[in-house]
Amino acid sequence: MKLKIYILGIILALNCFDTKAQKYLASSNELIERILPKQHSSFLTESIISKNGMDVFEIESKNQKVVLRGTSGVAIASAFYYYLTEYAHCQVTWNGTNLKLPVKLPIVKHKIRKETPYEYRYYLNYCTFNYSMSWWDWPRWEKEIDWMAIHGINMPLAITGEEYTWYLLYKEMGFTDNDLKDFFTGPAYFSWFWMGNIDGWGGPLPLSWMKSHFELQKKILARQRSLGMKPVLPAFTGHVPAAFKKKFPNAKLKATNWTNGFADTYILDSEDPMFASIGKKFLQKQTELLGTDHLYSADTFNENEPPSAEPEFLSKLSARIYDGMSAADPKAIWVMQGWLFYSDRKFWKEPQTEALLKSVPNDKMILLDLATEIEPVWKRTEGFYGKPWIWNMLHNFGGNTNLFGRMDVVANAPAEALNNPQSGKMKGIGLTMEGIEQNPVLYELMMANVWQSKPIDLKLWLPQFVLNRYGNKNEHALKAWDILRKTVYTVPADKYIRDGAESIIQARPTFDSLTRWAKTTLNYNQQELLPAWDELIKSVPSCQNSDGFQYDIVDVTRQVLANYSLQIQRNFVLAYQKKDLATFKIESEKFIQLINDMDKLLATRKDFMLGPWVADARAWGTNTEEKARYEMNAKDLITLWGDAKNPLNEYACRQWSGLMTDFYKPRWQLFFSQMEDDLINKKGLNIERFNDDISEWEWKWVNQRKDYPIKTVGNPVNIAKQMHQKYRGLIEKYAAINKN
Repeated sequence: MKLKIYILGIILALNCFDTKAQKYLASSNELIERILPKQHSSFLTESIISKNGMDVFEIESKNQKVVLRGTSGVAIASAFYYYLTEYAHCQVTWNGTNLKLPVKLPIVKHKIRKETPYEYRYYLNYCTFNYSMSWWDWPRWEKEIDWMAIHGINMPLAITGEEYTWYLLYKEMGFTDNDLKDFFTGPAYFSWFWMGNIDGWGGPLPLSWMKSHFELQKKILARQRSLGMKPVLPAFTGHVPAAFKKKFPNAKLKATNWTNGFADTYILDSEDPMFASIGKKFLQKQTELLGTDHLYSADTFNENEPPSAEPEFLSKLSARIYDGMSAADPKAIWVMQGWLFYSDRKFWKEPQTEALLKSVPNDKMILLDLATEIEPVWKRTEGFYGKPWIWNMLHNFGGNTNLFGRMDVVANAPAEALNNPQSGKMKGIGLTMEGIEQNPVLYELMMANVWQSKPIDLKLWLPQFVLNRYGNKNEHALKAWDILRKTVYTVPADKYIRDGAESIIQARPTFDSLTRWAKTTLNYNQQELLPAWDELIKSVPSCQNSDGFQYDIVDVTRQVLANYSLQIQRNFVLAYQKKDLATFKIESEKFIQLINDMDKLLATRKDFMLGPWVADARAWGTNTEEKARYEMNAKDLITLWGDAKNPLNEYACRQWSGLMTDFYKPRWQLFFSQMEDDLINKKGLNIERFNDDISEWEWKWVNQRKDYPIKTVGNPVNIAKQMHQKYRGLIEKYAAINKN
């Protein structure tokens, strides 16, 4: 009898595997067809079983076909991309794609087999959903999920449409639409609403948005799961509507403030019996609507300090949060962003951190070391005190536009941590950037770690990256990238630089060369970048038809000009201080011309255009009012961030065509007008009054109705060459003058 039951169990398990395998195969075949619509039939897919639960893939040539085998859809997609990059010398990135395969596909002479040492390959930060994804539709999401799969991602954060689940739950609890109208933010600010930082800003949120994005979330989850991904869904952390105190006057609420110019939000005390009740109801409702993979994201005190530093208080707090999850789902695993341990280390000392983590069972929590490439928190927490954790690259803040990264760290540190006895239960790697669609080399490099346990040899990897990107070997291109690696993609160990530099152009007009958010501090000597620019220009004859090259030559040219703007700014400030009107006029006119030229350059690539961002926002509106609200959200996030007096202005600034000439340039022109008026009429320039006036101008700009171009203008390579011819000598000249 026992033998029969055992055999029956095996049969059921095999049937279950077969059903899943068929689903993975179908989904991965569809992915291959989307990426290679004309050559997809050259690939065959097969499923294999993992002996230890870790993803595995195999590749071999058979009967003039390329056979891709994998333990999941993600593994098969990874095998597909491995073949494309290693054999066909292709590449798929956000900023440039090369899929020019030979008619006869290269043969795999010996079977390739790869097993990942990482159980989890995590993807996304709450902030990514707004700094980059605010206006995405299904075709854009479909493209991104394909990108995730071919790069080995199996654990994506999935919070699109979360607001609709909350809406339904609060309606069941007796809240009216009027009670909730000041709770949900506008679409560009969900990330900080979900993390409990702000309420209502950019709203009210129409029900049409909630429903449309709930339907979008269902598509996202279905596709991710069909490939074998396990999406991380949201859980309750205590954030409730302000109307909660009126509806439940006996509830224990705490007002908390994010300190960035926004009103208080309200957190339900975890000791209140309603805390566990709401947490349970939310997960039950969410599971009913969307299913579950038992992974839940919940971040306590994101950039807000707890009311008490007592370890016992913190321990009970996290235990109650997890209890709320497990009451609804006994298999629940809490996935926590470890940002708080990095951003507020003064509060989160060893006793506080240990107390927060240790009250949850080790197998019921996964920690995201959110910015490991900047500061590995695991090293000062004994590997997160026994919890499984994931090594993540944060890299980009605010979706800013800059060339920047720690290439050597990304190539070496994940494998070093994996093999370090002190790292505890390191179970994965991931990407937790605040904004994507920039610096594609860093993301290709980071995800190259997925299928190996040893450090990446950049001397071998980087030339291969360039070959795949440009489609041919070119000595000048290789020299350019060697320079880029040693300049923009290296951060000296003795310098604390969190992220890349912006341009003084993006700063609210100022006499200073250093500003809070539009940073100008480089991690390299700006003159050292010029030879990379020269080498890319020399690469034009053989590389100019490459999509990736066209992006790169614009990006490097943009960065050189962005850096140069600071030299001009210092000159017109000096002329102003010396009361030298003639020189001031010359230098300020150069500054404006530089902005115009940068706008012209950026208009050649959609990667650097304001128009699509605004048009995509408006496209979600179902009426004139909604379209205007979404346009305001889109423009506000990347400029003021909040209202006219918000201290986060320029945090998410971009070097985009349209933004350069319609926002940054008029601000500087107003500044120059007042400076010139002072020099001629000696009226004096009150910088505080100017900032008040300019913030009001900015607020009007945010709220005005305007369309921007959505189609590119000009040839990116030709215009980059024009800029090189015009500015290369000037930059050298200015550098020499300033040095003397």
